Amino acid sequence: MKIFDLKNQYKEFGHIIDKDILNILSSGNYILGENVKRFEELSRNFLNSKYTVSCNSGTDALVLSLRALGIGSGDTVITTPFTYFATAEAISLVGASPIFADVNPHTFNINPKRIVKLITRKTKAVLSVNLFGQAAELGEINKICKSYSLHHIEDCAQSFGASFKNKQTGTYGDMGCFSFFPTKNLGCFGDGGLICMKNKKYYELILKLRTHGGIKRNQHDLIGYNSRLDEIQAAILNVKINYVKSFIRKRKQIAGIYNKNIKNDSIILPYTHKDANHSFNQYTLRVKNRKKLEMYLSKNKIPYGIYYSSPIYNYNAYKNKGYKPLPMAEKVSKECLSLPIYPELPIKHVKNICNILNKYNG
Repeated sequence: MKIFDLKNQYKEFGHIIDKDILNILSSGNYILGENVKRFEELSRNFLNSKYTVSCNSGTDALVLSLRALGIGSGDTVITTPFTYFATAEAISLVGASPIFADVNPHTFNINPKRIVKLITRKTKAVLSVNLFGQAAELGEINKICKSYSLHHIEDCAQSFGASFKNKQTGTYGDMGCFSFFPTKNLGCFGDGGLICMKNKKYYELILKLRTHGGIKRNQHDLIGYNSRLDEIQAAILNVKINYVKSFIRKRKQIAGIYNKNIKNDSIILPYTHKDANHSFNQYTLRVKNRKKLEMYLSKNKIPYGIYYSSPIYNYNAYKNKGYKPLPMAEKVSKECLSLPIYPELPIKHVKNICNILNKYNG
């Protein structure tokens, strides 16, 4: 058993994907071709978004979005410290500074109640994260941003297919930024990213930014990036997007089995917000003595993941910048542990994990 296993998914769809890849290789058209156009159309329809632009990675999606919104040197962006490093890194890469708000210990997402006190004249945006597949309190964050004339960017790296009040994550903010890293609910066979947005001006700007600042050959209006989704990755995503709802149903089924069968007072099961449709990119529980549980799981040959072992402000890149510890972020980073969850995980393995956890003496 593994924390995730991509081989079985390839066995199911490989024969379709292999054929599409061979067609691309024989075509000689590898960059920004019909497969990329098709994926942008399919994802736009899936998300019910006005515009979508594919790019090289979820990190680039964040950087391109920040750049398109005019965020740069001297600006600050309020975000969560309990997320993957790329969330804050993207803010720093455009020359702005991340300002960390504490998290809700139940959802693990940024706590809207902690945002307002951090807003200053330098604040240009809130960058929320829909962590582990659960939407942040996006409606409340939108209200705050509107009241203070701030942009709202959603980091949806783990939440493709998740929703809040029946509206897809990524479509609440000015920009929604997705990652298609192989382990995501919708993953390719390398890196890939997507930005969705409502505003045509930002759409046209991002089209330029992703291709060295211009759309036409030898025309460069901006200092941009080389951030294009290649045809092969787009073709893979074009196949898998047709099955992503099924993938999420299976993940939710597994999460339901965990929820129903894990009965141990020392383990806090994942919380789902009443307005959120959780897509369970990770199944993340909390336990006070995590090290003890790690040893117990290892002894019983149960794989697990730690996402994330420390708030971002404690990493070397940020620890000397004067950030103060945030109590809830510190707490959940020490207590969170993720169990195996992926569509092809056999139910008998899920139930076995439940039985083993029920014997754990915390």
